[in-house]
Amino acid sequence: MTFLTGILFVAGLALLVAGAELLVRGAVRLAARAGISPLVIGLTVVAFGTSAPELSINVQSSLAGQPDIAIGNVVGSNIANILLILGASAVVAPLMVKKQVLQQDVQIMIAASITTFLFALDGMISTFEGFVLFCSLLFYIWFLIRRSRKESRGVEQEYEQKDAPRKQKSLRGWLLNITLVVTGLGLLVLGARLIVESAAEVARWLHVSELVIGLTIVAVGTSLPELATSVVAAFKGEREIAVGNVVGSNIFNLLLVLGLGAIIAPLGLPVSQAAISFDFPVMIAVALTSFPILFVGGQIFRWEGFLLIGHYLIYITYHVLAAASHSALPMFNSAVLYFVLPLTALSLVISCWYQLRVHRRHRR
Repeated sequence: MTFLTGILFVAGLALLVAGAELLVRGAVRLAARAGISPLVIGLTVVAFGTSAPELSINVQSSLAGQPDIAIGNVVGSNIANILLILGASAVVAPLMVKKQVLQQDVQIMIAASITTFLFALDGMISTFEGFVLFCSLLFYIWFLIRRSRKESRGVEQEYEQKDAPRKQKSLRGWLLNITLVVTGLGLLVLGARLIVESAAEVARWLHVSELVIGLTIVAVGTSLPELATSVVAAFKGEREIAVGNVVGSNIFNLLLVLGLGAIIAPLGLPVSQAAISFDFPVMIAVALTSFPILFVGGQIFRWEGFLLIGHYLIYITYHVLAAASHSALPMFNSAVLYFVLPLTALSLVISCWYQLRVHRRHRR
């Protein structure tokens, strides 16, 4: 690996972050003018904007004949979104959302994860299956638009009050925000191309598979927009955007990014046995883990945030040890199986019990 490869990789990440920032900023302002609620903005506009790096990466890698990077990018990003990003957001500020609304979206995320895994079991996500995923996304967007109509009138009135002094400049504002969106998309495409090319070079230099690179380096890199957006949103008190961004981004990654990648690839996306036997099940397990946390109390405490981050570090450590064929891998696996997982299950049970108890007290 040359020094230039490292520079190109870092430059690609910088372009992705900058492009996503411009895209999200412009898209959120456009959505606000249209009178969309914060939760729906997080689940759609912000989620799409922060998933744009993954989409750019997958389009480039699918066309370049590098399916392992495409698969690893989506699966790794979804794991990072919940364990790393949702965890970090909860550490910044405990997250509370409208559980009766978000429950539906978490269930859709779990269903999309399981469906994608079933499609991948034969070692291939075919073009037809890609169309199924993409059409499912269109149905999800329709579902969100229909649901948002109940809240849109109040949001529009609030936006009109805040924006009343600037109504004479509304056309200029629309053009400025559209320019931000277009510029952000351009930076995302360029950044994705640099990352795919340099990631392949890094994989060859480290003598590890492109799947591992996609699951770790590329996945974390393309999740930086989600991390920045959710942490800043949590810090500013926009907690619904923080959680909605993570859940919506995972849905977009599976239905749009992976679906479109399978459609663009000439013969669909091949899925390696390593991803089928380990990483897809981990992605589903992580999605299932988030459900009881949000279902019971509609909130994530700081200690739960630290727990999520700790599990992401365990996941990354496993891939590092496995890629190096390290002798400590069997001992590490045993520690996770017989200590970490039971302790996690116990923690979730205690958390659910505590939140149910608090919920019943409030109802009284």
